[in-house]
Amino acid sequence: MEYIAYAIPLIIFVAWYGVRRRQLQRVSIATRQETIESGLTEPASLHPVIDPVKCIGCGSCIKACPEMPEHTVIGMIRGKAELVSPSECIGHGACKTACPADAIQLVFGSAKRGVDIPKVTPYFESNVGGIFIAGELGGMGLIRNAIEQGRQAVEAIASRRPRGKGEELDLVIVGAGPAGFSASLEAMSRKLRFVTVEQESLGGCVFQYPRGKIVMTQPATLPIVGAVRITLTTKEELLKFWLDVQQRTGLKIRCNERVDAIQRDGNSFRVRTSKGELRAASVLLAVGRRGTPRKLGVPGEDTSKVVYRLIDPEQYARQRVLVVGGGDSALEAAASLAECGAKVALSYRGDAFQRAKTRNRQRVNESVQKGALQLLLKSEVKAIAADRVALVQNERGLQLPNDAVIISAGGILPTDFLKSIGVEVETKWGTA
Repeated sequence: MEYIAYAIPLIIFVAWYGVRRRQLQRVSIATRQETIESGLTEPASLHPVIDPVKCIGCGSCIKACPEMPEHTVIGMIRGKAELVSPSECIGHGACKTACPADAIQLVFGSAKRGVDIPKVTPYFESNVGGIFIAGELGGMGLIRNAIEQGRQAVEAIASRRPRGKGEELDLVIVGAGPAGFSASLEAMSRKLRFVTVEQESLGGCVFQYPRGKIVMTQPATLPIVGAVRITLTTKEELLKFWLDVQQRTGLKIRCNERVDAIQRDGNSFRVRTSKGELRAASVLLAVGRRGTPRKLGVPGEDTSKVVYRLIDPEQYARQRVLVVGGGDSALEAAASLAECGAKVALSYRGDAFQRAKTRNRQRVNESVQKGALQLLLKSEVKAIAADRVALVQNERGLQLPNDAVIISAGGILPTDFLKSIGVEVETKWGTA
């Protein structure tokens, strides 16, 4: 009888576990099918590739994924973990860390879509000794990851590179976004002689986000400050926090100063900026990938009514606005404008938003249903005039009355700049 007393709870647990696994598989299959039908099969950046031979089906990777609710990014099908919603993955890497079987590899790009990434060592040093790369330029767009990369890069510089001599700096940090801000604090904590230059304002790419944009972050650790537990905040709240940290620590950042050239000078570097020249033993590039916006190359694009990012949606209230692009920034811009009372059209050359997050697609769909947004898939801009825009959709010409155009077609990796300083760039096709 005592065996029965032990057996009954075990049987109940096994039955419950079996039911849970079957439910998980049903949701995972449904999510994968929805992904295929919507054409959202390409990951945006760094993402996991799961080896089905090594995978033991424990589900640790599913529980570790912090971006979405359980089993909507990684699912479980036939007892094996699978990336069922690639477009939702933004490269946290927590799944790889959690996998006890070493069945997950993090890669950039895919067999269909290559991603240009500068070559760097595990210590973030490029092929040019003394020039380091961290953050979005190196493929890490996630705020938490960029913060950690900036810290680790300076840690490597402090331990592996010679210090500056005489009036020469130890380090010049280019960019004050998440990676550059973290790197600056780490350099300060290590008492390095350094200068941080930023072509715009504190926050870098975050500063360029539209007003009120929700910024998703995970708990991170900032040098000097310690653990930062921000999980859901707006652009303004995050920048306010960073400004407070800057004031409390006394960190100095030279804003509105652009780096124009970097030249080797013996064992150090000359960094020429829009305001002068700096000499340093090492340089850390912590800039974004979209410093140079991708242009359409159509007549009229050089007019004043065309811009490449949205800062304040309310300034376009009651105007006729065309947004061009199919990524998160384009969808966020279109939805924000529609919600502020603008008459919005969203043009995208594809037939589905393969690079946009679910919440942004939902916002656009809601605006379309309310009649506040006109969706123009499979369309391309052909010319921009003072009061209208000419497009082609499914081989049919369109003329849209228009007051403003916002082009959110992504940015161009500053390849020419990197080449000018000797940094090699490689295209990743689903490789680490």
